[in-house]
Amino acid sequence: MADEQTLDTQNPDANQASQAAGDDLAARVQVLEEQLVGAQDQALRVAADLQNVRRRAEQDVEKAHKFALEKFAGDLLPIIDSLERGLELSNPDDENIRAMREGIELTLKMFQDTLKRYQLEAIDPQGGEPFNAEHHQAMAMQESADLEPNSVLKVFQKGYLLNGRLLRPAMVVVSKAPAPVAPSIDEQA
Repeated sequence: MADEQTLDTQNPDANQASQAAGDDLAARVQVLEEQLVGAQDQALRVAADLQNVRRRAEQDVEKAHKFALEKFAGDLLPIIDSLERGLELSNPDDENIRAMREGIELTLKMFQDTLKRYQLEAIDPQGGEPFNAEHHQAMAMQESADLEPNSVLKVFQKGYLLNGRLLRPAMVVVSKAPAPVAPSIDEQA
């Protein structure tokens, strides 16, 4: 121990150099620890971003599968409308067209069954049902004393949902409150 004290007292420059080197090492260790924490944080962020990208890609693929039929189904809807309109306009009691009507009914039923298999469902509001702006498109408004305002009076064309997403809104006539009747001259007197 006396030798160490002798060295310390004999070479103060070496002692300061040794202490400076220790301080320099401590500072470098501190910098490296900060860089390590930064690198770990960056690695966590990159992993989280990668997970988000993977999840978004899976969702996009799922949506693509789910809604791949959207354009095709939309193109089929006018055919279904025409079959329904043909049934509405033909007389069910006319013997001359009974076979044709039955053929149209069977074709329409096959179309409807096929649409259900692919999660395409009709929006066919009944009279008196409340107007739903998310699924209905108001084509006209008509006064009605029988129904509440903003109720469906008539359906021009059915709407359709594909996997719960609106493919085409139902086109409807919506009720409004009757206009107040102005009192006549006799009633004012």
